[in-house]
Amino acid sequence: MAPVSAPRLTHSVTGGVATVVIDHPAKRNAMTDGMWAALPPLLDGLATDPAVRAVVLTGAGGTFCAGADISTLGNGAAQGLAVAAEEALAAFPKPTLAVVRGYCVGGGSQLAAACDLRFAAEGALFGVTPAKLGIVYPASSTRRLTALVGPATAKYLLFSGELIGTERALRTGLVDEVWDGADLDKRVAEFTRVLVGRSLLTQAAAKEFAAGRTDRDAHWAAQARGSGDTAEGVAAFLERRAPRFEWTV
Repeated sequence: MAPVSAPRLTHSVTGGVATVVIDHPAKRNAMTDGMWAALPPLLDGLATDPAVRAVVLTGAGGTFCAGADISTLGNGAAQGLAVAAEEALAAFPKPTLAVVRGYCVGGGSQLAAACDLRFAAEGALFGVTPAKLGIVYPASSTRRLTALVGPATAKYLLFSGELIGTERALRTGLVDEVWDGADLDKRVAEFTRVLVGRSLLTQAAAKEFAAGRTDRDAHWAAQARGSGDTAEGVAAFLERRAPRFEWTV
């Protein structure tokens, strides 16, 4: 019998894309306290790495994340660690994409919702399940879910704890694209190539503005003036070539 690896987060960087993998397959990639705690410093390193222009978050094997490890739920620190990890992911200054297969439940849904975009394989299942355990879902997580899917769907998910499939998830805005499992990796590779070829300056500013930071126009205008991205974008358009944007966080 093959040895069971310890619960962990792994990552690799290829072509400007960092792929972060939730790796705890013995428990459907449930997040332990150690895994929650490891995510913010991992993201800090990726944020300042000029070789990284986008992040993909996914799960090992055939599932994304089945939530928090049930053995940690009695620990008062567990929810705080989960919220800190979620907030670090939401605040990450570069584009983030959750790639979901199988179960995306509880804490897994927190992580997926904290990403900028979500692509799913057909047959994936989504659920927000604190009502099944008598847990109060964090206020920040509730607000983020509501902003993503609207009040009615957020209440449906939170009140019932029921799982929904990809058809309803796509219709309500919980996911952005759904693909046959065989085609999902190809689509993710294609789309992340698009992301890393675009201006990170534009993307970083858009992330802040979309999150409600409307007081930073002057900051981003100054960044744009000093970056050279605008001049490069215009020149590339006129010369009918791919732009080479250099601004980084």
